Amino acid sequence: MISILSVFWMFIILFGLIGAMRGWAKELLVIFSIVLALFLIYVLETFTPFIIPFDEVLSQVENLNPSTGFELLPVPIQDELKVQFWSRAAIVGILAFFGYQTPRLAALREKARREKIQDVLLGAVLGLGSGFFIVGTLWWYMSAAHYPFTPEILPPQAGTALGDAALKALTYFPPVFASNQLGLFFAVVIAFVFVLVVFI
Repeated sequence: MISILSVFWMFIILFGLIGAMRGWAKELLVIFSIVLALFLIYVLETFTPFIIPFDEVLSQVENLNPSTGFELLPVPIQDELKVQFWSRAAIVGILAFFGYQTPRLAALREKARREKIQDVLLGAVLGLGSGFFIVGTLWWYMSAAHYPFTPEILPPQAGTALGDAALKALTYFPPVFASNQLGLFFAVVIAFVFVLVVFI
């Protein structure tokens, strides 16, 4: 069995390699698409009955222990957690897909040819960032849903070195910062200003 933290870092490295091949400009648009996904999820949570916060779903369970395994939750709660996870994962997946389908940026192509090494290195760094945004967001939602893929994917075990590192990593993922409304609004504004100034 492999630690979920190890799988996370393997994905981050893979996204870094993809970013090195694609270039920094396209990878930046992927990061912006995940910021937009987080904003859309926030809006749907706040103003529609379809996306419900995980805490609200779990509040229906009496005497819930944070370490309670998914299989010990009542079946209706399990089903609702799966729906809430997959609805968020679909939004992140769709917007990430369209972020990766960016058109060729002709204005930057000539400059990228002249500065190939810098473009590859910056693309790799932003690729690592886009991987962190995509995989970290999905992992955080899976954790909030109490790991609905048990026994294939188990939650990290507190008290072990890898388990404690994984639990600490969860506190740094994008949905944590997206819970701060002001920070999320600023991120969306910065993303759109950057797109308008640099890409258009």
